Amino acid sequence: MRMKPLAILRSGKSFHKINSNRTAVLVVLLFSQLNVLAQKNVTHQQQIWYGYYNSLTFNENWCLKSEIQERQFINPSAQHQLLFRTDLEYKLEGNWNVFVGGAFFLQSPNDPDSDSNLVVPELRPNIGFNNKQKLSFLTISHRYKAEARFFHDVENEELTGGYRFSNFRLRYQLGFDIPVVKKENQERVIFKLKDEVMFNVGSKIVKNSFDQNRVYLALNYVVSPVIAVEAGYMNWFQQQKSGVDYYNRDIIRFSLFHNLTLKKKNHE
Repeated sequence: MRMKPLAILRSGKSFHKINSNRTAVLVVLLFSQLNVLAQKNVTHQQQIWYGYYNSLTFNENWCLKSEIQERQFINPSAQHQLLFRTDLEYKLEGNWNVFVGGAFFLQSPNDPDSDSNLVVPELRPNIGFNNKQKLSFLTISHRYKAEARFFHDVENEELTGGYRFSNFRLRYQLGFDIPVVKKENQERVIFKLKDEVMFNVGSKIVKNSFDQNRVYLALNYVVSPVIAVEAGYMNWFQQQKSGVDYYNRDIIRFSLFHNLTLKKKNHE
């Protein structure tokens, strides 16, 4: 069926109008995004993290995981955070684990040039779930975590009173473990890629519901069934309370993993 020239002309005008509207919307969105980016104040920092991670397996279902992390600024050098974390993990069905525990943080100033020597303690109880999907050439992991944050009261640059609830934080981490080198059917070198996003929840949260995003790349070397070492790079992008100020941190991480077991071996 042939369309009349007038219909074609009208159709062309309508099509041109739709494209023009779309172009206008795209231009508005583009300039809006540029305006948002222009309002951001991003502080770039460099850090180095050292971590020790211990896994104590009691039996097929129960495991106690503990860690110590030392986090320091570099260029200039300054203390940032020291943390201790412990989680008791229980194995569920279908490659799911549930864990409950908490962390103790010692928080130094976020500015490495600060003259303040104030170190603020934080208590952080948490609960969460892990899931791992083992495929032919990689392992995909999901971690869902909720934590409550309690900061020590501070007045006139001094610790006073006790701890006060601040807010809840929801975290989701997606990870990929890809074996690079295998020896005697055992994974010896593993490439790791992880991305974790966090959101703040609570009445005190006004402009920074989005808290941060962490992207991590690493190589893990399995020395033995008990010991593994890891070196990696992390980008830590975090929004501050103002909503327009951000930290963009480049981090080098060195980690030691120590696996112990209390399970009785079967002797046949």
